[in-house]
Amino acid sequence: MTRIVAGAAGGTVLASVPGDGTRPTTDRVKEALFSRLESMNMLVDARVLDLYAGSGSLGVESASRGAKSVELVEFNEKAAGVCQRNAELANKVLGSKVVSVQRSKVESFLDRTAAAGVDHWDLVFLDPPYPLTDAALGDVLRVLGPQLGSYAVVVVERSSRSPEPPWPASLERFAEKKYGETRLWFAEPAGA
Repeated sequence: MTRIVAGAAGGTVLASVPGDGTRPTTDRVKEALFSRLESMNMLVDARVLDLYAGSGSLGVESASRGAKSVELVEFNEKAAGVCQRNAELANKVLGSKVVSVQRSKVESFLDRTAAAGVDHWDLVFLDPPYPLTDAALGDVLRVLGPQLGSYAVVVVERSSRSPEPPWPASLERFAEKKYGETRLWFAEPAGA
């Protein structure tokens, strides 16, 4: 059972993606991650982007804790449907449309937002599927870098056995933390 851990919608049970095609972030990892983000003042009024969103649990958790807007980006049809249900549930509990869903490949979404000159993101989660190559992840991070706000934080969730993401010149890693089989990598715009 996946749930929103804290905030205005804390305790709300979320829908999960059926099957084993996604790996939901455990409550333990989610609690530690959001405790860190709150201590960094990264959530209130933030523009949040959740790439490879799966069920959207990281994005809706951000909304519950005060994010101004959240975009969930997921290509898989079943997962995108679950994202939509969870976004609607969170928006209903919060009383406003904070969370929206884009059914799109991450690369296509970032190309569109770059071309449109979209406002900069404050917080970005990437929890790509394990089969995504390091080179493909590096390409996504390279396109993402120029779309970040000056003090943005990027969180990449990978298997603890995966190597460090190939950071582009526009991003600098500032922390990493291992939680069992999960490793979180934290980066910020270079020179921030």
